[in-house]
Amino acid sequence: MRRRGPCAELQPGEHLPRPAMDLRMLPLLWLCLLCSSCTGDISCRGCNSRTLSPQLPHNSRGGMDIPPMPTVISLHLRDHQRPSRGTTRETSSPGGSRRLQESRVRVRRDQAGPKGFSREIMMPSDPSQEDPLTSYPMEGQKTKRSDLKGSREEGRLSRARSEELRLSSSSFALTGDSAHNQAMVHWTGGANSSVILILTKLYDFNLGSVTESSLWRSTDYGTTYEKLNEKVGLKTVLSYLYVSPTNQKKIMLLSDPDVESSILISSDAGATYQKYRLNFYIQSLLFHPKQEDWVLAYSPDQKLYSSMDFGRRWHLVHERITPNRFYWSVMGLDKEPDIVHMEARIADGHAHYITCRIQECSETLKSGPFSRSIDTNSLVVQDEYVFIQATSGGRASYYVSYKREGFAQIKLPKYSLPKDMHIISTDEKQVFAAVQEWNQNETYNLYISDTRGVYFTLALENVKSSRGLEGNIVIDLYEVAGIKGVFLANKKVDERLKTYITYNKGRDWRLLQAPDTDLKGNPINCILPFCSLHFNLQMSENPYNSGSISSKVTAPWLIVASGNVGPELSSTDTNMYISSDGGNTWKHIFEEEYNVWYLDWGGALVAMKHTSLPVRHLWLSFDEGRTWNKYGFTSSPLFVDGALVEPGVENQIMTVFGHFSLLSEWQLVKVDYKSIFSRKCNENDFENWHLHNQRDFCVMGERKTYRKRRPGLKCLLGKDYLRTITEPCLCSHWDFECDYGYERQGKNQCIPAFWFNPSTISRDCSQGQSFLRSSGYRRIVSNNCTDGLREQYSAKPQQCLGKAPQGLQLSTSDGRLGVQFGQNVTFLVHLEEGDLQKINIQLDFGDGSAVSYANFSKIEDGIKHIYKNAGIYQVTAYAENNVGIDSTILYLHVTSPVEHVHLRVPFVAIKNKEANVSAVVWPSRSGTLTYFWWVGNNTKPLVTLDSSISLTFNEEGAITITVQVSSGSTLIQDTKEVAVHEYFQSQLLSFSPNLDYHNPDIPEWRQDISRLIKRALIQVTSIPEEHILVAMFPGLPTSAELFILPHKNVSERRKGNKADLEQIVETLFSALNQNLIMFDLKPGVEIFVYVTQLTLAPLVDNSASHSSSAMLMLLSVVFVGLAVFLIYKFKRKIPWINIYAQVQHDKEQEMIGSVSQTDNAPKISLSNFADPEELTDKELDTRVIEISLG
Repeated sequence: MRRRGPCAELQPGEHLPRPAMDLRMLPLLWLCLLCSSCTGDISCRGCNSRTLSPQLPHNSRGGMDIPPMPTVISLHLRDHQRPSRGTTRETSSPGGSRRLQESRVRVRRDQAGPKGFSREIMMPSDPSQEDPLTSYPMEGQKTKRSDLKGSREEGRLSRARSEELRLSSSSFALTGDSAHNQAMVHWTGGANSSVILILTKLYDFNLGSVTESSLWRSTDYGTTYEKLNEKVGLKTVLSYLYVSPTNQKKIMLLSDPDVESSILISSDAGATYQKYRLNFYIQSLLFHPKQEDWVLAYSPDQKLYSSMDFGRRWHLVHERITPNRFYWSVMGLDKEPDIVHMEARIADGHAHYITCRIQECSETLKSGPFSRSIDTNSLVVQDEYVFIQATSGGRASYYVSYKREGFAQIKLPKYSLPKDMHIISTDEKQVFAAVQEWNQNETYNLYISDTRGVYFTLALENVKSSRGLEGNIVIDLYEVAGIKGVFLANKKVDERLKTYITYNKGRDWRLLQAPDTDLKGNPINCILPFCSLHFNLQMSENPYNSGSISSKVTAPWLIVASGNVGPELSSTDTNMYISSDGGNTWKHIFEEEYNVWYLDWGGALVAMKHTSLPVRHLWLSFDEGRTWNKYGFTSSPLFVDGALVEPGVENQIMTVFGHFSLLSEWQLVKVDYKSIFSRKCNENDFENWHLHNQRDFCVMGERKTYRKRRPGLKCLLGKDYLRTITEPCLCSHWDFECDYGYERQGKNQCIPAFWFNPSTISRDCSQGQSFLRSSGYRRIVSNNCTDGLREQYSAKPQQCLGKAPQGLQLSTSDGRLGVQFGQNVTFLVHLEEGDLQKINIQLDFGDGSAVSYANFSKIEDGIKHIYKNAGIYQVTAYAENNVGIDSTILYLHVTSPVEHVHLRVPFVAIKNKEANVSAVVWPSRSGTLTYFWWVGNNTKPLVTLDSSISLTFNEEGAITITVQVSSGSTLIQDTKEVAVHEYFQSQLLSFSPNLDYHNPDIPEWRQDISRLIKRALIQVTSIPEEHILVAMFPGLPTSAELFILPHKNVSERRKGNKADLEQIVETLFSALNQNLIMFDLKPGVEIFVYVTQLTLAPLVDNSASHSSSAMLMLLSVVFVGLAVFLIYKFKRKIPWINIYAQVQHDKEQEMIGSVSQTDNAPKISLSNFADPEELTDKELDTRVIEISLG
């Protein structure tokens, strides 16, 4: 569907008829149009030229740089709309959040684009309704400042010329098409061609179809046009014009499907046509990036067709294809040029990633590079990379394939916990991604990857984002064309938007220095960091407007942008600025918004005011924006709907589209700038310009010198001019960024994050081999520095040590622990540490069958198995090498799918004493639940209908408890460990308040923080780690419980060990009270650990000495009871007793006692705790439920 503009003045379905009125009413009508102009474009910040739009299947995939599909703008005279000011970087999440998306914009390396780039002008009668087949809808946008100031500003900028300067121009009216409200324009014919094709049409928004059309052709750069309606058929109604991106003489025209489904083909730049009828409707086209005759067509009924002869014959490729999720092969990466990558939907709401050759795409010849199902609308094939998303257990995982190798899971920092992820760019063998993390709502973080696209590190936090009219995500990021590694971004800082620039691909960012003076020469007192220059980072996808910011690969030193000076970005105070040194310094050039175009390698700049009023002048600068001269380009004022610069650099021609009045025909004004260039440039007309970053001439590891024309000269360069000299620099700190798992401390130091263990990177290394051990730094991808610090910061080879397998994990491919009878189950085995090449893997399916593999390479895609009988199976995985063995167990139910359960157990239990264990299920269900309890190494579960049981542990050690809950066809599971001891002590802990801000409240985070606290306690007190156990509580504020445990073997020296334990308690308590226990969460974030209560919980054990104490306590209670009874009998004679008892009762209600683990501790029921739904929603996993010691 096309984008809908939020125009408030026109109701859906309204159609502006052709005006029929007295011409004297035109000035009043023009004023009304100015007042009622509305915004209708979707912003999309400028990014990478190879990023894709999910809504634009015809876009540049498989290596194409420019889409063959026409671009759309609106003519404001017919729609009460302004031309689109520009569009910005845009992403789409058609499936809601948690979708891996490709960006919806490209960084345009050249604003005009190469020859053969189709453009469309739109004039919808009702801007709230749009042609559903139009792929680049660009509605108008309000002017942000008064247009009435234009004459005054033009007068100030005219440089007091006595006579008006004129440009060579000619005008042509498209006679007979005054009622048409859409047009598509295309320069065709290849290099140096003078052929222009224009398709005008009348789109009826009430009917939703095209009712009239005309085809025009020019062979003299637009001076004159010939109408071709008779050549294509007078009764034929055309809706779209396409061009082959590899042979621009080949043209494809589509008829309107409501009239007939047919296609017209031309092989001579539109001079003659052949017509072919179709048996399906075309919604979008995708041309092959290399083969000029190969085309993919997508129909509204989700079918994909292919043609190998430029549309003459069509063949069905596949059905149930997700819209915009099909891609041609990439040359040099895919085995065959006719391979198609597709996302095909399946019945359960998921999709499969499949590839096949278009002539052999039968069910038997299709292949799936990813064995499991994926989320819909997640396939992205871009350059060397393929991205997919798969959700399991409610959490999305992202995968990437580099150069068509096997898929690897994308590694973001452990606690980024993305809610949403978008692929922005895959340029220069690196991935730029925008990630919205768990604690973000209106901003995204920018991440940049290594070459393989697996390991991502943070480039910039809190980049502004917004949502477009279609729900697409808009991210404020712009890449400067022609200069590698230079980006601008709008970052949210203390609720203020500020513009930052980087010259090393996101390693370092800084604010923009404002100009010294304004347009009038008055000083601008703007001091960093309190005041700086800010830009609207909007780059137009509409080639008829330059956008709010523009740069050209043919003149990389020039950047033109609109924005303001101040403490933050403003939406009202808009001015125009220019930089002629790649963004280092800026000059104020206009006080209002202008469109600015580049001519002849930046030797001339053309500016036209962005206004809804008629204009007849434009401005030219020959000295990189220092001075501007006014030129007339038409004799009568023209309502300008757009301007198109001829795409080649050897010609200086601009075509301006518009109308002289509401009643006039379409006017195409050809402006020829050749006459203003006095001569050809010679060698003396050039100078050197050195790319730099605040006078640092080493940018991205190299010194780059450009040979450019001297500012102010009017000599002509022509084609094939750009000359550069490049030499590498010595590597310095600025050429390296922190490697994955490391964080920046200060300016140049990279230290491991608290969650990162560098040794895990070597888990794929076999004993006797070597691996590259990271130094914590990695050279920025595409940085060309040499020597210097390169050796110091480079990864060093290190011998692989034999490691016993650790962290063995077993799961099913879809994360479920239950399947329907007879279904194929795929088991996934994952190992955190160990020599993967020399580890024997064995999987026992629990049904009498097992498989064994010599290493992990053969099971990367999973192990498939079919159970022939229903039941509960204990599936066991073993990993063994010559150093050690590890195993894990999974309990599989062959009757139902799986959901979530939270098991609540005590962290520490007393030997031979009852301990309560309970399960909390989410979501809650009516009816009876069946609970299966697995304790220790038992092979048979205890089955109950109650959510809690009491267990007695007869041996000390770590006991594993697993619970499974069954409800109908649903099965859910959780596993916990209980430490069993004869006695222990505990203490509640609290932390610095700033820890709450960094607490995502998930089990993994609590486990890592527990290890940090334990490490800090051991470091300060030197107490052996076996005596300390730290358990973090869920929820906020962040708190924990410290358990002090005895030595493992206490049978012979019980009393002595108790004394030793008391000494350990005193040591820990002293360190905590002196605020000696602290840890660094990240650079600059220190967390202190405090004692929550002033007294420790008493010693808990199961000794017989406590029985006598209990008997004495019981006798004391009896005597106290007798005393109370006597007082009650005689209370009328002692009136003050009643008052005293009442006061004591009130005090007892106010007291909250800590849970003691003594013999007389009461049992705690489930009613004492929070709602089960609340607990499982937070993934609770820590607190003691019940301990009975009687």
